[in-house]
Amino acid sequence: MTKLRLAIVGAGPAGIYAADILLKAEKAFDVSIDLFDALPAPYGLVRYGVAPDHPRIKGIINALREVLDRGDIRIFGNVKFGTDITLDDLKRHYNAVIFATGAVKDADLAIPGIELDGSYGAAEFVSWFDGHPDYPRSWPLEAREVAVIGNGNVALDVSRILAKHADDLLVTEIPDNVYAGLKESPVTDVHVFGRRGPTSVKFTPLELRELGELRDVDIIVYDEDFDYDDAARAAVSGNKQVFVIDKVLNQWRQREVGQASRRLHLHFFAKPVEVVEAIENGQPTGRVGAFRFERTAPDGEGGVVGTGEIREIPIQAIYRAVGYFGSPLSAVPFDKKRGVIPNREGQVLVKDPETGTSQQMYGVYATGWIKRGPVGLIGHTKSDAMETVRHLINDVGNWWSPEQPSEESVVTMLDERGIRYTDLDGWHNLDEHEKALGAGQGRERIKVVPREEMVDISTGTQARA
Repeated sequence: MTKLRLAIVGAGPAGIYAADILLKAEKAFDVSIDLFDALPAPYGLVRYGVAPDHPRIKGIINALREVLDRGDIRIFGNVKFGTDITLDDLKRHYNAVIFATGAVKDADLAIPGIELDGSYGAAEFVSWFDGHPDYPRSWPLEAREVAVIGNGNVALDVSRILAKHADDLLVTEIPDNVYAGLKESPVTDVHVFGRRGPTSVKFTPLELRELGELRDVDIIVYDEDFDYDDAARAAVSGNKQVFVIDKVLNQWRQREVGQASRRLHLHFFAKPVEVVEAIENGQPTGRVGAFRFERTAPDGEGGVVGTGEIREIPIQAIYRAVGYFGSPLSAVPFDKKRGVIPNREGQVLVKDPETGTSQQMYGVYATGWIKRGPVGLIGHTKSDAMETVRHLINDVGNWWSPEQPSEESVVTMLDERGIRYTDLDGWHNLDEHEKALGAGQGRERIKVVPREEMVDISTGTQARA
């Protein structure tokens, strides 16, 4: 039986699903899979990219946990591709590699003033409040009035966490330093801006409903945004999700507001124009002072056009939530414009420097957001992985021929390089430790944040609570 030694770089849903699909579907090969991740713990954006007050995420994590706990996939955490291991290393030990590194950086918003102090990427803020080990432990929560640019689920996550009272997050796995930071926040108003109308939003009805459940927070929508054209009315009547979103928003229009200590404003038909610098005593401060936007209007075809009307709202901080963007990988082709690895249905493509034509880079594959860009939900990730795995199997004649294909050789390589990697047992150690920390406060878990502490606990070099 043909042996397939496969490396997967990225232990989030995309990488885990790819491994699971291959192991369940492939009977013609003797499959052995090693999963590498730069972080000491698995699950990627499910652990570090989703707000902690989303209970449905537990179901996704439980499904991923079941796959890993079968024991037929090895995990090497705290191993960085490009430094700890390279593409040449993978060729030496494996027949092929699938990159499932996702998209974790913020997409740019090219407007004047976006570089001012007090302007942040939503992805960085999410990483902070989710306890990502590679981000600072503190966050400058000093603004009373905040703008969030974007109309997707990440924008709503950021807005909800900013507006929500910190004590209401204590039932979640929020790290202690994050709770302390949010507890001191002086925020009174969070403004969410979207370029299009209410029927063109990218967030889901579930995300929207969660806003309406915030304690001591008024949700404010504006009547001027609900003068629908025929295209908007058709969207409401022809799409169940749009229908539900429209229903929720119109219910909020009927609410009485003015009693809460915090307010969350939803502004539609607002195109970003400029982040205005604050002026004090006639001098520029280098800090965010206001958000300037152009009022848009429906174009009759589902889009919008500018009206020329410019408005301005005072703010002291702004978060851009206009999408995620992938990061380049050493020795792997990268599309700088789209933020993905160039590929054809998961088969990585490389340009011939002489002819300019794209050719398949045999043995190298991609899945998830680094393959298709930051769009789609978990269901898309599964179908994405199936497509990539199918091509991997069909390319059997073009796999690499590794010089050292044994499973032990990889462990030897990492040990010789002094890399403190974590494995499945290590993840169980960390998982139990975090749950024990939470149990002491009546919570399900409290995340450990510092990387070295995570590794210490995982490898058993530090006493567990």
